[in-house]
Amino acid sequence: MSRELPRGAAADLWRHTLSHIPCVFGRLVYLASLRNLNTGRYEHHGLALVFGEEEANRTLRESHEKYYNEWLEFKLEHQKADLDLYLSSLSTDRRTILETWLRLAPYRNFIPTSVRGFQRDLYLKDLQILLTLLKNELGVSVPDPDA
Repeated sequence: MSRELPRGAAADLWRHTLSHIPCVFGRLVYLASLRNLNTGRYEHHGLALVFGEEEANRTLRESHEKYYNEWLEFKLEHQKADLDLYLSSLSTDRRTILETWLRLAPYRNFIPTSVRGFQRDLYLKDLQILLTLLKNELGVSVPDPDA
C-alpha cells in the first residue's frame, strides 16, 4: 500500500515553503509579502508556472487567510511566543525592528484584504499589546513623531 503525498498548489506551497517557516506569524508575513500592493493579487512565479496564475493567487490568498485566522485563535501568551520566535529568526536587531514597527506599523500590511470588522480590530489590538510588552521588555522608547 503506497502512501501518496497530497497534490495541488496548497500541498506544493506547504511542502516547499511554508513547512520551512517555524512560526505562524512568519508564515503570515511571508504570505502578505506575496500580495501585490497595487493590485491585491498574490504573485508567486513558481506556483504560477506549475498551477497557473489564478490557482496560485487563490491558493496564496486562502493560505494567508488560514494563517491569519490561526494566529488570531492563539491566546495572547501563545501569540507572544510565536512573535518572539519570528523576531529571533530575523537577522536585524529586535530593538531596531520594534522601533520601526512602532513608527511605521508595517504589521498592518500583514492583514488579508478579506478581513473586516472585529477580526481586524482584534489583530491590531493584540499587536498593540504585544508591542507594548516588547517595548517594556527591551526598554525601547519611541519619540512622539508630532513633537
